[in-house]
Amino acid sequence: MLTFLLRRMLQALLIVFGVATATFFMMYVLPGDPARLMLGNRADVQSVEAVRAELGLDQPLYIQYARFLGKAAQGNLGRSYATNRGVLETILERFPATALLALSAMAISTVLGIAIGIISAIRRYTWIDNGVMLLALVGISTPGFFAGLLVAWIFGFELGWFPISGYITDGWQYLVLPMMTLAVRPLSINARLTRSSMLDVLSQDYVRTAQAKGLSWYVTVVRHALRNALNPVITSVSSWLAGLLAGAFFIEFIFNWPGIGLLAIDAIQKRDFPMIQGVVLFTAIIFIFINIVVDVLYAWIDPRVKLA
Repeated sequence: MLTFLLRRMLQALLIVFGVATATFFMMYVLPGDPARLMLGNRADVQSVEAVRAELGLDQPLYIQYARFLGKAAQGNLGRSYATNRGVLETILERFPATALLALSAMAISTVLGIAIGIISAIRRYTWIDNGVMLLALVGISTPGFFAGLLVAWIFGFELGWFPISGYITDGWQYLVLPMMTLAVRPLSINARLTRSSMLDVLSQDYVRTAQAKGLSWYVTVVRHALRNALNPVITSVSSWLAGLLAGAFFIEFIFNWPGIGLLAIDAIQKRDFPMIQGVVLFTAIIFIFINIVVDVLYAWIDPRVKLA
């Protein structure tokens, strides 16, 4: 276990370094001058050059890169060009909103997805199975931004059941629409994965033996079959959770949800390089951490999996 974790930590450092390097140089491909954007189009050249010198943008690119890596290694992601606040401080301030939205959406999509997948596997090739899998296919195929606009229009604008824009400080009902929208695709994928994996496991000899011994439906399906069918579902849940925790950009933008997704979109519009770089690095670290945790969970759930 210790050797595995050390190896993964080394790989994680290399990945973070690669992401930091790619992000830094990609920022300078984007059109627009941050100093000019901060001062406005009417600012004179002297003022723009003074701001560029203050931000260190007048330095050679390799010096800026070395300074960026040195600060990032110390946990200092710089200060926002737009607000002059610490980047990490701002991200951590916004992250709880994204975490609340992501965890609530994943909880619903995981529980309902697994339950629907089990029912479809048990009632395979019936009208229930066919109908549920058709709906799941529609859910997988629907882009997130389109689903968000559709949900906001139907349940927020036409029916008026829930508010379209806002945060839970004004009431928990503000969570419903973005949570529903965010849960659609992972729920559909989890349902289809659970059904496929359960069908494979239910055809195994040990399941038929358990049924022949007269074990109850609960013991056969839940204790024996489901546990061995969960590995692909855990992979799906972990990848979706990592992505959602990194910021559901379009959903947060549509529903004006104050998470890191909305923060990143605002930073891109303002050419706020430090904030963009900080959000990308934060996202990479989340993905790496969750993947390591999932690898450990594999070995705990399925004894056949060894951490090598």
